Amino acid sequence: MTRSHRIIQPHRLISFIVAILLVAGFSGPSLAFEDSSLTVETSTGTHTFTIEIARTPQEQALGLMHRRSLPDDYAMLFPFEQAREASFWMRDTYVSLDMVFIAEGGVVHRIERGTEPLSLRSVPSRGPVIAVLEFVTGTADRIGLEPGDLIMHPDLQR
Repeated sequence: MTRSHRIIQPHRLISFIVAILLVAGFSGPSLAFEDSSLTVETSTGTHTFTIEIARTPQEQALGLMHRRSLPDDYAMLFPFEQAREASFWMRDTYVSLDMVFIAEGGVVHRIERGTEPLSLRSVPSRGPVIAVLEFVTGTADRIGLEPGDLIMHPDLQR
């Protein structure tokens, strides 16, 4: 009589371990985003923001998830290696955001105002962009941000 052995596939084992860690409250190593600042030129003047930069795929996947509030002068920048179509969502993001899609040279390509917290709806760039900037909803209106305005930061000057 032979005995049948069940072989656990590696991807199922990893998924199982991740699920157990999440249930146990382990969310993985916290990421330390790079701090910087940037300026935004609009018809209402120059506006300076304190930013964190999400450079790596892991940082970009986490973004502003799990944060319950953001200061008015705060933003997160998601720079890309090269211009590309981008799409973001609000999964596990509790704060409504204005998403600014930035074309080469730091030019504002498109603004998605007032994203819905916790939504899985895709928010597309609708064209190639080199970065995305996120700040609390109402900021784009408060500073008069419009497509064609300039965002200045070393990561955007190419």
